[in-house]
Amino acid sequence: MQKNNLTRRISAIQLLCLSWLVIFFSGQLQADNVISKTGTKKPAFELVVLGDTGGIQDGNLSAFLLRDINEQHYISLDAGTLVNGINIAQQHNAFADLTVIQDPQWSTTGNILRQHVKGYLISHGHLDHVAGLLISSPEDSAKPIYALPSVNQTLIDTYFNWKAWANFTNKGLPPRLNQYQLVDLVPKQSQTITDTSLKVTAFSLSHPLESTAFVIEKDQDLFVYLGDTGPDQVEKQGKLKALWQYLAQQLQHKHLRGLVIEVSFTNQRPDNLLFGHLTPKWLIQELTQFHTLIDDKSKIKDLQVIISHIKYTMKNGPDPREQIKQQLNQGNLLGFKFVLATQGQRLHL
Repeated sequence: MQKNNLTRRISAIQLLCLSWLVIFFSGQLQADNVISKTGTKKPAFELVVLGDTGGIQDGNLSAFLLRDINEQHYISLDAGTLVNGINIAQQHNAFADLTVIQDPQWSTTGNILRQHVKGYLISHGHLDHVAGLLISSPEDSAKPIYALPSVNQTLIDTYFNWKAWANFTNKGLPPRLNQYQLVDLVPKQSQTITDTSLKVTAFSLSHPLESTAFVIEKDQDLFVYLGDTGPDQVEKQGKLKALWQYLAQQLQHKHLRGLVIEVSFTNQRPDNLLFGHLTPKWLIQELTQFHTLIDDKSKIKDLQVIISHIKYTMKNGPDPREQIKQQLNQGNLLGFKFVLATQGQRLHL
């Protein structure tokens, strides 16, 4: 009788240990594939990193997919890399929660791009932000491109002109293939994103070509994506201040779930060679200004600041990503939650 009781106890202990192992390894798998927003709120958005660098690594250039966590449709935030980014994201299980439409005519990558990406928000016309859009266009589906008027004009004049590329848009030189509908965004005016539950408000940013910040909202939740931008103190145009003021006002009754912003260079880069980009020092100064404008600081205590556009280099020497990571941490006196974007990564925000 005692032997049977001992056997049952050992079995129970073994079962308990096995359960803990399952929980542990499940948690490790989730940690490898998805970063979840801390805090008590349920995630509102899903972000998939298709490309995280600002050049010169072709196949990994600025592009993100964003969706309302409760729906199956994404919007692409810039489009430097699309097909390769989707392939790598699949390898990292980034579409685990997406019910992919299975059109047998197309591969999984084709179905994600054609069926689930419902449009593009293009921040500016530099090639590292649009190359994926151009290259994938022959097999893409019809959808809108949302951008400021100057950005859409750059797409027409520079790329979709039957010289650099066929004109897949509904404007510019004929014949117009009408695959992409160019939608001009009015600065600081909300625009519905077709076939999604999202709305977007655009803000002009300082860059050699006019760039854009997109404030994307779903009900009371906000997400912000910034294209390339220089700091206000260098650019002398006050464009980031206008964005921070708008967000601070919105935070009086809404929630900011995440922010993608560039840091192209280390602090060693001189201001006269920034060419409309940020360093860790300048980013922290800009975020500090934003912080001072917010009445209720608890509104951003769980905010994830996702760092994009770090310039890849083939030069020997220290890794710029590691340098930028260290410099951000050293200057982070206000406790911002920095996440360096990594191709294939999925974040819940």
